[in-house]
Amino acid sequence: MPNPDYISINKQNWNKRVSHHMQSDFYNLQAFKKGANSLQSIEMDLLGNVAGKRILHLQCHFGQDTLSLARMGAQVTGVDFSDIAIEQAVLLAAELNLDAQFVCSDIYSLPQNLTGQFDIVFTSYGTIGWLPDLDKWASIINEFLAPGGQFVFVEFHPFLWMYNDDFTAIEYHYHNHEPIIESHTGTYADKDADIVLKEVGWNHSLAEVFTALIGQGITIQDFKEYDFSPYNCFAYTQLSEPGKYRIPNLSNKVPMVYSLVAKKD
Repeated sequence: MPNPDYISINKQNWNKRVSHHMQSDFYNLQAFKKGANSLQSIEMDLLGNVAGKRILHLQCHFGQDTLSLARMGAQVTGVDFSDIAIEQAVLLAAELNLDAQFVCSDIYSLPQNLTGQFDIVFTSYGTIGWLPDLDKWASIINEFLAPGGQFVFVEFHPFLWMYNDDFTAIEYHYHNHEPIIESHTGTYADKDADIVLKEVGWNHSLAEVFTALIGQGITIQDFKEYDFSPYNCFAYTQLSEPGKYRIPNLSNKVPMVYSLVAKKD
């Protein structure tokens, strides 16, 4: 059973992260304000030309990727359950004079807070691990996808989440066995940040992702696995090639990220 307080616990977690993330080199907000695109090449290739497309960006944090899509000409709506993150996203959009909408809502409550359908639903990197029920997640995606619309998804590979923080031993189940409740200091964008974060998460196998989407009548069109992370966000990751971070003792022998594109028929 999911922890009944998981939304409250995780919301506090992400509210604490926002100011540290906005000041971090990881997010490089100053470069973004000068015009840098925060999207990675993996999702850029999958999304293609988004000009004029209606895009729903789930779990958008403080909005950099959402606003990058707006810069690319999309009609974009970003969603996140962190009220502090959404407040900052709105301020950032106004500062940069970018046309984007933001909604503060947890994913499962989104139908009560947003109406309409979209050409693309997009979410990326470290999102589904905060959600206990992928069948419900897929139903939300289906509800907001227009007929013929695409779901574009990039996520860290579930193989990685089996390891301990040092990537020296298998510690967790590959499948969605039970809630994983942990506390730690710092955050992936600022490992020395003076914050203590409690979190509740779940591991989700690839089969769980696929069957949840297929169960909604959404057709998988493309699936890829990548032996690198575009982000330096894990313990001990090192830059092995331009734009590619790997864990030295695992090298390029394991998948670190996967992507999929699915279509609502």
